[in-house]
Amino acid sequence: MAFSGAIVLADLNDYIAPSQACIKPVEVKVTKKDVDQPTSIKIDDTGGYYEVTQDGGETKLEKASITLNDCLACSGCITSAESVLVAMQSNEELYNVLKSNQEVLANHRTIVVSLSPQSRASLAAKYNITPLQVARRLTHFFKQLGVHHVFDTSLSRDLSLIESAREFVERYRRHQSVKPPASATPEQTDDGTVVKARRMVGRRAGRNEAVAVADGAGAAVGADLPMLASSCPGWICYAEKTHGYVLPHVSTAKSPQQVMGSIVKDYLAGRWEVRPNQIYHVSIMPCYDKKLEASRPDFYDEECATRDVDCVITTGEVDKMLEEQGANLRIMPEAELDPVFTKMILDATTSQPVLLGTPGTGSGGSLEFILSYAARELFNLPSLRTDLPPDAPTSFPGLTIRTVRNVDLREYTLELPATPDSPAVPVLQFAAAYGFRNIQNLVRKIKQGKCAYHYVEVMACPGGCVNGGGQLKPPEGSDVVSAKEWVAHVERVYRSVEGVSPEENSVVRGLYG
Repeated sequence: MAFSGAIVLADLNDYIAPSQACIKPVEVKVTKKDVDQPTSIKIDDTGGYYEVTQDGGETKLEKASITLNDCLACSGCITSAESVLVAMQSNEELYNVLKSNQEVLANHRTIVVSLSPQSRASLAAKYNITPLQVARRLTHFFKQLGVHHVFDTSLSRDLSLIESAREFVERYRRHQSVKPPASATPEQTDDGTVVKARRMVGRRAGRNEAVAVADGAGAAVGADLPMLASSCPGWICYAEKTHGYVLPHVSTAKSPQQVMGSIVKDYLAGRWEVRPNQIYHVSIMPCYDKKLEASRPDFYDEECATRDVDCVITTGEVDKMLEEQGANLRIMPEAELDPVFTKMILDATTSQPVLLGTPGTGSGGSLEFILSYAARELFNLPSLRTDLPPDAPTSFPGLTIRTVRNVDLREYTLELPATPDSPAVPVLQFAAAYGFRNIQNLVRKIKQGKCAYHYVEVMACPGGCVNGGGQLKPPEGSDVVSAKEWVAHVERVYRSVEGVSPEENSVVRGLYG
């Protein structure tokens, strides 16, 4: 039975609370005899469950078995389902691999660390240093431990954004029954480089299989729009387990983490002339759910018996490593950054490196870049700036941004300018929906066929990725007095890195030819 549209779900908790535990239910097989003779359930002092009949008889019940495949990425999963992954993907596991590298030369592996910009911003906010200083000092820290390479995920983010934008334009044209221009596409003219780039960026078949199971073989027909973001593993897991009908709407592009995994295990393994399983890839992320994402079977290479990302550690776990090693990020020496896998330029005046990022919010600029790309490709509107705070005036008069109901739901509407023959017409409607309160409203509208958006950037955490469950809390003695103020501060630090369009990344241009 469907819920009435008048019903409002209250007391939903979007934040991870370590004291919560995933409920592990008991399996009760009901027979006709049980219906005729009602029973009750009791719990003893050890936590065991017993079925008690009316005559006093007791039967101990077995707990149902729940695996990570059953996890809904709810607010309590960090202490239950994900605890299995914490043992495999943690700073302790990284220490073990570093130690093994030093002791057993025969099994020596190349260790690569990739750092997310959200984690970089969180550490910069705590230690009151710049994101560039964080990147260079963490590079020194990890290389002192025995790590061979430290990259940031700017390249993989740019690749993911470009493919997401291209996918959206394809969906929009298909939805509007408008044929693309007759000019040759990269797939038609490329000598193999673009195909390889897209193989690294495109999502594997795991979710497509889930779509087929949930909705039938023809589920994607007529379901091109709205296109929904695919980089938040908490949101993807929630959609797969509870709302299968939205899966055809989800972008097929991999997240930046998994794109980076493909770059390391595919592209770099070839350049270094080693097998993918001879590389140990560690990803530093703001979210515990990234551990779940890295463990998905669709990101496992059966032939080489390796994952694209072997270990995910959160920002908080990196901070713990610094503490354990007696390292102070405020005064630590700095090391040079890798020039290829770091988005930066040299200042023309000082010849010093300047760190670059992606325009848009701390969730990675997905909505902003796709909107700008679509405006140009579909309507020939150049120089559309969307890298401004919500509700700020934009540089294009046809774009309006407004906050709806709460700060975690924003709408972006693009109108074509009025002409003597026609008034201004809305042509693109985008939205950013953060937190499960807003996500539930979104999926309900999609199910009812009442969603007017063309694209939605969906994130499970209120405040987006800078407020991920693995991020740092305000330090003691900080001037920031509330969680919201701290998230806003980390967002400002994130935006302090100059944003440059993914299409201006020379490495990306080289990959696409």
